Amino acid sequence: MPDQTTPVRRTVRGIAAAVLSLGLAAGLAACGGGSDSVNTQSGFVSGDGGVTILSPDKRPAAPVVSGPVLGGQGATLSTKASAGKVLVLNVWGSWCAPCRAEAPGLVAAAARTTDRADFIGLNTRDLDPHPAEAFERGFGVKYPSIYDPAGKLLLEFSDQLPPSGIPSTLVIDAQGRVAARIIGATTETTLVGVIDDVIAGK
Repeated sequence: MPDQTTPVRRTVRGIAAAVLSLGLAAGLAACGGGSDSVNTQSGFVSGDGGVTILSPDKRPAAPVVSGPVLGGQGATLSTKASAGKVLVLNVWGSWCAPCRAEAPGLVAAAARTTDRADFIGLNTRDLDPHPAEAFERGFGVKYPSIYDPAGKLLLEFSDQLPPSGIPSTLVIDAQGRVAARIIGATTETTLVGVIDDVIAGK
């Protein structure tokens, strides 16, 4: 039977479908988003949200970023302060459910590796710092986080991290190179294993 829907009704239906599609896309990008893209320059390849460890000859130099310390009353912090040590940089937001899920594992991993690795958080897209500060208190996060409400510092890592990949974690070796990345929530066991592998030169 021929479609007797009027042109106006079809147009309204098309607009509604487009709005719904955009809403779903925004929701997917809001936290722990999507698949990885291939980046042959950095050596990263598409993955399923797991761990990628780069061999030493494939490691790109990590950007040096700095900014205000979350809850630091005007203090600033730079990743350069960890030069010569393994650095774990975790991107998180208080609004992100997977970030809450991984927080206890991050805290435990930091405590287990305090003699051989520094941890710094990169708090992103928390326009109000108070929920992020409450997040740190609630989970007992002792290591500092750089406050990046607009996500500008995260863009410095666009060659290594997808902008919607929250949470995500980079492990930077003692030479200041990106040695490993974890897209999505991680665990204490996984993170400690990655840190030890990077230190061992694997």
